[in-house]
Amino acid sequence: MSIRIKVILPYLLLTLVVSLIGVYVVTQLVTGTLRERLTNQLLEAGRIVSDNFVRLEVQHVADARRITFTEGVAEALANEDRETLYNIVSPIFGTGEIGNLIFISPSGNEILHLILDDANEVRRVEVSTSVAESVIVSRYLTTRNVDEPPSRGLGGNLVNNETYYYTSLPVSSLEGEFRGVIIVGTPVRRFLPYLKSVALADVALYGSDGRAIVTTLGTGNPEALDIVSISEAEYQSILRTEEDFVTGENFELDKRAYTIGRAPLQVGNNRVGVFAVILPMDFVIQSGQESRTTYVALFTALMIGVIVIGVYVVTRWVITPLFSLVRTSQAIAAGDLNRRTGIHNKDEIGKLAGTFDEMTSRLQDRTLELERTNAILQKIDRTKTNFIQISAHELRTPLTLIMGYSQMLEQDTQKDPDLLKLAQGILEGSERMSDVVDSMLDVSRIDSDALVLRRTSLQLELVVDKVKKNFKKDLKERNIKFETRGLETLPVVSADPDMLQKVFHHLVMNAIKYTPDGGEILVAGRYSNGDNPPRVEIEVSDTGIGIDPSMKDMIFEKFHQTGEVLLHSSGKTKFKGGGPGLGLAIARGIVQAHGGQIWVESPGYSEETFPGSKFIVSLPLPNDEGRAA
Repeated sequence: MSIRIKVILPYLLLTLVVSLIGVYVVTQLVTGTLRERLTNQLLEAGRIVSDNFVRLEVQHVADARRITFTEGVAEALANEDRETLYNIVSPIFGTGEIGNLIFISPSGNEILHLILDDANEVRRVEVSTSVAESVIVSRYLTTRNVDEPPSRGLGGNLVNNETYYYTSLPVSSLEGEFRGVIIVGTPVRRFLPYLKSVALADVALYGSDGRAIVTTLGTGNPEALDIVSISEAEYQSILRTEEDFVTGENFELDKRAYTIGRAPLQVGNNRVGVFAVILPMDFVIQSGQESRTTYVALFTALMIGVIVIGVYVVTRWVITPLFSLVRTSQAIAAGDLNRRTGIHNKDEIGKLAGTFDEMTSRLQDRTLELERTNAILQKIDRTKTNFIQISAHELRTPLTLIMGYSQMLEQDTQKDPDLLKLAQGILEGSERMSDVVDSMLDVSRIDSDALVLRRTSLQLELVVDKVKKNFKKDLKERNIKFETRGLETLPVVSADPDMLQKVFHHLVMNAIKYTPDGGEILVAGRYSNGDNPPRVEIEVSDTGIGIDPSMKDMIFEKFHQTGEVLLHSSGKTKFKGGGPGLGLAIARGIVQAHGGQIWVESPGYSEETFPGSKFIVSLPLPNDEGRAA
């Protein structure tokens, strides 16, 4: 299928589907579903009511602190000096949103109680209203902590039977000592009309018994409070709900249908009561009917415009440049790094094409640079191999002399323990250096493809036994347990015995070096006839420090060593002993020369848990052995 069809057809179908869904959503779910729109409006009105109670709370706190911080107020309250407190506070009272002001002394006495009546005249209450026992006051008198946050609540004043929204705060001296409690209140009856004007909905507040205390609905109609009231159980349920809003039932008042939603009144960390917002059922009908036709026409025009853009503009500006990019990428993949897209648009595709051309140019430069670098590296590698080979040959002659003289000294100093120890040390060091020279020669032969195999029919059990004998002293010294399993049942292989002995010599030596004292080494064999040709696999596993998974390929490279080289101990079979890092490279070269494979498996590297490692050597069987099997 052409890319034009793949781009345009889904584009057209998606545009059509989206347009139809859009028309359906707008006409059916938005303008056609009155309940959802009313609910959304109720939610918004409810949020506005809550926000304005929060603003009122902020104003309460500001007015209360303005009063308590007036000079002489804290001292008069602490001393229960009613007249002094009245003389200071009465000129200030009534200048803000406060309609009720009460002071409680540290001992719990009601020192001053002021009310602002309907004529905005300050009225002094001379009787106690037991407000000190209320929840919003008692905790301050108990803790006497001036850092306690404000408390708030809805309550009725017994003096004038007016419902107030109250906020209480602790009063402190300049030194931070508790001097009493101030309570400020705003009459809900005066605050509710403002809420109605900003929320564009009628508002109602409820008492703790579920009965509506006050509402802006049906002003002058006594039935309004009864209609919107709820039971005490419903009140408690709404007060404890985790939902933002609880939609209530529809009702009718004065021959007009209404819907109502209720929510807990949350101010700070306190739920001070339950409120409701009320909307007429015909709130959105007229606007929905008027906008439905507009929405349908708008979506239809947009759909046609999008289709036109998709068919003509997308084809011209997107698909054609994409074809050019595809053809260029195919040419570059075929090796033509001189090819460029030729696209010079200023849009995203043009930028993509420019970036693609720049990448191709850099790739061409990097390819040439890599070819030059590779040639240099190959030359360096050949030089290094030649150096290793020459160095090994040059070292062999003096090493032979050293070993010969050391052996003669060892024989001549049998009766002198001190000289004998020195002679044996020289001989041991020269033997170890001879092993390094032999390894260097083996590596040079492998690198130069000069490794000569003298194949014979070989039983692998015998090879491993010879290796085990060579390390018998080291295994005993390190207290390492060495076991073999399944080698006696393996078929013979066609291999060079000396070369294979070197392979397992290096593998076992590494297992000893990287296994702590008291560890275990296991050499196990198995026959696999599922491959063509059939193969034998020999596993050399240990309980040593293991190998980092990221290093599983690197360890087979020349001169690579596990861990920090400078921290290695001396001795070729000591724990974490030193070495030139040639053993595994030699083992891999010999195994590959036999047509086999070698790899390592290990859970990871740890010198604390010792996860161990397993080296697997896989060798092909002769064709006649494969047929016999």
